[in-house]
Amino acid sequence: MKYAWLLAAALLVLAVVAAKPGREPLPPRITISPARLVADGYDTATLSIDEGSPAPPRIVMETPHAATVQEIAATANGWHAQLRTGVIPGPIVVRVEFPGLPPARAQFIAALDTADSALDGTPDFLRLDDADDQRAFRRWFTFLAETQFFQPRAGRAAEVVDCAALIRYAYREALRVHDGGWATAAHLPLAPGIASPAKYQYPFTPLTADLFRVAPGRFQAADITSGAFAQFADAKTLQLRNTHFVTRELARAQPGDLLFYRQESGDMPFHSMIYLGESQIEKSAARYLVYHTGPGPDEIRRPTVDELIRFPEPEWRPLPDNPRFLGIYRWNILRTTS
Repeated sequence: MKYAWLLAAALLVLAVVAAKPGREPLPPRITISPARLVADGYDTATLSIDEGSPAPPRIVMETPHAATVQEIAATANGWHAQLRTGVIPGPIVVRVEFPGLPPARAQFIAALDTADSALDGTPDFLRLDDADDQRAFRRWFTFLAETQFFQPRAGRAAEVVDCAALIRYAYREALRVHDGGWATAAHLPLAPGIASPAKYQYPFTPLTADLFRVAPGRFQAADITSGAFAQFADAKTLQLRNTHFVTRELARAQPGDLLFYRQESGDMPFHSMIYLGESQIEKSAARYLVYHTGPGPDEIRRPTVDELIRFPEPEWRPLPDNPRFLGIYRWNILRTTS
């Protein structure tokens, strides 16, 4: 009986040990280098993941619109990923997930980019330095402005009531992410196959909705909250604070450039037009411009270059010898400084 009791006790101990749950799996070990970047839309860091899973990890930015994952590649010790900053400064949290493992988290810092390389008041974090981004912006800007010409008055964006409003609308909407929800809300007559600018999407910048420069001077960090930027800008402010002079020869204009005029009469002497180049909606070899006439006629017109050069009222002809024609201007976000 003595030995039977000892045997039963031993079996009980073994059963308790066998029933004890095993150790919980650990999250993968992850590191980010460097841990401090500049929120300029281009700076990158390497995310190293020490986990030998044959399946790639799921990498999630828990800080929305702050950074993107550029590429994921297997290494001898696990996985590497390139992280690219957006333009919003602050701490950025990255979450890494593998099936069957707890998620791992790491953080890096993106510092505000205060540079203004052109000294024109536009911060470099707004400039589209990448050629693909510039091309995407130009195509969206001109497409959206041209669609307003084809829309019946009731179908136009409600804000488009004068020449500057048409420009502000097309500029702002060109910088959004152009997904299905946006297209539905925009009431577009057709959906073009144009990529969105990748550096940032409006309004996810340090300036949020205040996209237009309205105060003189070069950019400084205090401008973000001082009222130096606003959602509204008239034609004069668009010319002086948000664009730069390129030429007085219309033949040198690129799609998306602006024409500015200053007339002697009227309550709104500054007027503006958008150079479209060839239409993205109609098949035509002609080059077009589009503009809103402002209060009164309340029309959006789309003359060809030849029609505007021969316009009956000479003060509206975009010719170098017309003193009312101020010239061709280009957006500061497209300005190259190198």
